[in-house]
Amino acid sequence: MSTPHIEALDGQIAKTVLMPGDPLRAKFIADNFLENVVKFNNVRNVFGYTGTYKGKTISVMASGMGMPSIGIYSYELYKFYDVENIIRIGSCGAYDAELKLYDVLLADAAWSESSYALTQNGEKASTLYPSKDLNEKLMVIAKDLDIPVTSGTIHSSDVFYRENFAQFSDIRDQHGCIAVEMESFALFHNANILGKNAACLLTVSDNLVTAEVTSATERQNAFTKMMDIALGMAE
Repeated sequence: MSTPHIEALDGQIAKTVLMPGDPLRAKFIADNFLENVVKFNNVRNVFGYTGTYKGKTISVMASGMGMPSIGIYSYELYKFYDVENIIRIGSCGAYDAELKLYDVLLADAAWSESSYALTQNGEKASTLYPSKDLNEKLMVIAKDLDIPVTSGTIHSSDVFYRENFAQFSDIRDQHGCIAVEMESFALFHNANILGKNAACLLTVSDNLVTAEVTSATERQNAFTKMMDIALGMAE
């Protein structure tokens, strides 16, 4: 079957889906890591692919930017395509001066001032959590690959261009957030309400304390450590 946003046929999407924000990052993963690739989605240029990694099946599909976008795609994947696990693989801005460009983070919670969960089903919590089992598996894979991973609470924001964002230090200090991105809160909420599993692996693309930044091309193509970890979830 198809949905308003995904044209895949039954059986074309694996039980585990890696979900970068950028469609070109999804294409990069399919082109460089997967074999026997089938492109299952081209609607709105939100590319989706299924292939094999070391002989095991996995899918990768873009989410677009922000909670409304990942909210749509993750809900449809969970609800209509029987996907069990979604692992967001994205970029983040560090709130901690000790975090360096390209460091890999694993969210063990997502704090947000977003109304996404409240609007979706009346959920009032401002902190939501990933699948403990999925996080544990990802940490084992990272250890086996000898890739250092920092765990912590992520600020999941509705706004990229925030006025007076020197206030990020208040968010960091009050809520214990180590970095900021824009999708994990909605992903965790959808997984929770539908009885599915979600995780969020991130690569530091910039640091709000030190003002270090990466380029758009680097964000698209150079975040391979978190990709290696997530691909280990192929089944």
